[in-house]
Amino acid sequence: MENTLTNSPIEVPVPASRKRRDLLTFAAILGGLLLFNFIAQRFFFRLDLTEEKRYTMSDATKKLLRDLKQPVTVTVYLTGDFPPAFRRLEQGVRETLTEFQVYGGANLNYIFIDPSAGSTEAARNQFYQSLFKKGLKPTNLGATENGKRVEKIIFPYAVVSVGAVDKPVLLLRGNQAAPADVRLNQSIEGLEYELASTIRTLVPALRKRIGVVEGHGELTNVQAGDMLGSWQQQYDVFRVTLSKVKDLSALDAIVVAQPKTPYSEDDKFKLDQFITQGGRALFFVDALRVDLDSVTRNGVALATPYDLNLDDLFFKYGLRLNQNLLLDLNSGQIPLVTGMDGNKPKIEPMPWQLYPLINKFSPHPITRNLDAVYLKFTGNLDTVKATGIRKTALLSTSRYTRVLPAPVPINFNDARLEPNPKLYQKGFQPVGYLLEGQFSSLFANRARPGTLQFQPEKPANAKPSKVLVMADGDFIRSEIDPKTGNPYRLGFDRLANTEFANRELVLNATDYLLDETGLIAVRGKQITLRPLDKVKLAEQRRSWQLLNLGAPLVLLGAFGAVRAWRRKRRYAGFGG
Repeated sequence: MENTLTNSPIEVPVPASRKRRDLLTFAAILGGLLLFNFIAQRFFFRLDLTEEKRYTMSDATKKLLRDLKQPVTVTVYLTGDFPPAFRRLEQGVRETLTEFQVYGGANLNYIFIDPSAGSTEAARNQFYQSLFKKGLKPTNLGATENGKRVEKIIFPYAVVSVGAVDKPVLLLRGNQAAPADVRLNQSIEGLEYELASTIRTLVPALRKRIGVVEGHGELTNVQAGDMLGSWQQQYDVFRVTLSKVKDLSALDAIVVAQPKTPYSEDDKFKLDQFITQGGRALFFVDALRVDLDSVTRNGVALATPYDLNLDDLFFKYGLRLNQNLLLDLNSGQIPLVTGMDGNKPKIEPMPWQLYPLINKFSPHPITRNLDAVYLKFTGNLDTVKATGIRKTALLSTSRYTRVLPAPVPINFNDARLEPNPKLYQKGFQPVGYLLEGQFSSLFANRARPGTLQFQPEKPANAKPSKVLVMADGDFIRSEIDPKTGNPYRLGFDRLANTEFANRELVLNATDYLLDETGLIAVRGKQITLRPLDKVKLAEQRRSWQLLNLGAPLVLLGAFGAVRAWRRKRRYAGFGG
């Protein structure tokens, strides 16, 4: 009788208890996943593990988006085949709008359109022209990638649409004097504020009221035309003659723009009561009169002190407007006749130290990441003691500044001369201050002007307030187009063909003074640049590339080997 041996594997029956345990484990995992998904759909939360909380929306932005009553569409033209530096800005816009959509829900939609995606050159040019008509201007921005200079024509804009109303948003902000990577980072920091503030201006809401004071030689509607028009997009703006109104209680803020004649005591009393009772104020005032119409044939004028009767008011609030003029080596230009071209005078732009270009700002939300601003014939400001008032120097001249006390002879022919740097050693001089707190009345324990009505030490309706003081009355004056008589955009300099950030600073300040939601605080958001060491990157590039390619393969092979060894060891006792 022959015995036949077979090498077929022996099947080991799996106990019923183990099958049941495996099924229960699978059911428990599946049920847990379903339960987690159900909870996640109804209780939304996100974890932002970045150090600077770059992906965390402010409470003001969340409330704005949750309260949307009608659809808002954001069309972004900043997309395409970009180098990595530009893709970072594009990605920042996408991430910000994705977060917006979380809180805005169905009322917030966005799309990205590549302006250069046309099938033919004619189609692309036609699309470019349509963007030009919307006021979107292309930007040629450079960046260094792998040691090479890269130039890219982009449209760094988004258009926010609410109903039939559109408004463009410039996405590429920041200081133009900063390196490209720093400016891109500044733009990313400001994305939330730029988009949220634009949405807020288009969403119907209770509009604040701004009164522009007149009756003392202040700027006219044409001279301040661009700023007035910018305010009117978000606020109700009125001209106010102090002598014709009982008080200013119907307003939320007042603007005093380059007065030239004294304020009466009663007018000053109305300003004082408005501010001490919580009203906001923006002062753009000159300490010295510079009358360009009185320039002599030799190109000489004399700057003399104004008598505005406001010095004691500012002093009470903690500030002194000094009677001087500042000269700064970092300056703008004036047109000057430098010779004759045939029988016509030859006019060239020359540096003019009395027109400072300000590029030193406080990190305050009003001025953070702001581009340079343009001043004309400005003096400096000093602070004095004022209990309960917080003072912030928002902007200052450069370290190469000269201070000339009044009266100041101004010779326009000095622009032909090379300035002596040894005379410009006064350092940074503040030209703009923000004052915040409970202001004490100048008329406390005194009778109201023209009456016997006694004013208490602290009125019962006293409230904290905010006041901006700029030592330059020309700060919100627009240049006038000589052909049309219309004002240019505020901050536009025809000689340099550059638009400075005066308009943006004033809008930021107005927003800070009047916005109770705290949205302006978003401008203080900071994202830290963490650049790679370019020298080490060049030296170790090949090693890191090999590591990135080889490490996954090695790990995968090791995992397979360990798994095979464990399987072989587990079933080593079965077989024959």
